[in-house]
Amino acid sequence: MLRSGYLPRMAKPKRRYVCQACGAVSTRWQGQCADCSEWNTLTEEAPQTVFSSKHDLSSGGRPIIFTPLDAPGELPVRRASGLAEFDRALGGGLVPGSAILMGGDPGIGKSTLLLQVSAHIANSGGLSVYVSGEEAAGQVRLRAERLGLSKAPIQMASATSVRDILTTLGSMETPALLVIDSIQTMHSDQIEGAPGTVSQVRGCAFELIRYAKENGVTLILVGHVTKDGNIAGPRVLEHMVDVVMSFEGERSHQYRILRSLKNRFGPVDEIGVFSMEGAGLAEVGNPSMLFLSGRDEPMAGSAVFPAMEGTRPVLIEIQALIVRLQSGATPRRAVVGWDNGRMAMLLAVLEARCGLNFSSAEVYLNVAGGYRLSDPAADLAVAAALVSALGDKPLSSNAVWFGEVSLAGEIRPVAHSSIRQRESAKLGFAKAFGPASAPAEEGSKGLAFTGLGMLPNLVDRILGDA
Repeated sequence: MLRSGYLPRMAKPKRRYVCQACGAVSTRWQGQCADCSEWNTLTEEAPQTVFSSKHDLSSGGRPIIFTPLDAPGELPVRRASGLAEFDRALGGGLVPGSAILMGGDPGIGKSTLLLQVSAHIANSGGLSVYVSGEEAAGQVRLRAERLGLSKAPIQMASATSVRDILTTLGSMETPALLVIDSIQTMHSDQIEGAPGTVSQVRGCAFELIRYAKENGVTLILVGHVTKDGNIAGPRVLEHMVDVVMSFEGERSHQYRILRSLKNRFGPVDEIGVFSMEGAGLAEVGNPSMLFLSGRDEPMAGSAVFPAMEGTRPVLIEIQALIVRLQSGATPRRAVVGWDNGRMAMLLAVLEARCGLNFSSAEVYLNVAGGYRLSDPAADLAVAAALVSALGDKPLSSNAVWFGEVSLAGEIRPVAHSSIRQRESAKLGFAKAFGPASAPAEEGSKGLAFTGLGMLPNLVDRILGDA
């Protein structure tokens, strides 16, 4: 029996400080986060009370039902969003019961894209619910009117309380699509802290995802991004969802790229390309023509690279400019759309293996259209553009270049060389330069393939005809 006045021993509440950038937990406040090195991001959250005795979780729960992997039953059927480029990035369409996290810079067009998807779902017979925590209902209606979607039967609300949202959804017909714009504005009265804190984002996302899984609802969460382009909030948010998408582009350019970074129901690295028009986002069926526009006359420092985005080849123009400086001036290196460190490595290989001199010149590299490249096969095209700009010799306007360059100056083989050649031939290119070990694609009629073994072979081909 317990003695009178006896209470179970409990540890003192522990203070915890959580980084709002990466979610790391610290027992004391400090100016800089030890994990992500961000400054002034640690905020105190509700203390945790821990019992001194261990709790036994091996009993008291309800049994769960296991099913074999080959159990009979119907698999979820994907639903078309009405935008083929959006479905391509998702791997074929919206999966019922899935949770999608979409991030992107402010003003890039996330809300516009999701409003267009919601309108198509609603017009095709499915119930579409759009909850905005950042805009009033009247503001969303103004955007819908501008996009010509004011007649779409979308159920729209402006709310930030997750309890209110889930209570309302439980009293109505189960929607086919639920859009939350954005998860950083959602708030739960069960969790202490302001909206946007790590605990609030994690808790609100968990409740919304659980509702979507239990009711077969496709859930799309809009996420804010940090200055580095990463989705704000705890990293665990990306683990909780099924699909992570990034909506990219420059507001000064008309095109937008929807990129799949994680996808449990389809391939990753697929992209959808859109063009921002006055009436909303329009699909771009052939993005290569968009990135190659305006190439009427050959110019020095311009090379075309057949990039691979998932299963889709996209032809990109790479531009280089070399400016000679007076002696004693410090040369500048500027890169837009490519890795700065990789260009520095490529310049070093060109100097060490090919005898070229870039040390007394400013080097500028740009991927046309604001496109961002991460494909290592772009090395050869970048090298061709740099050598062409250095020698002021234009490259052939009907040629493409692809291949990875090693530190020894070798041109190494890359994946999907046949697909790159076929796409180039389809767009009217007559020449392709790549690794010597890459086979010429027989199905590419009218395309002559030339294999290059070492980087000096490239330099001789461009500058040797002087």
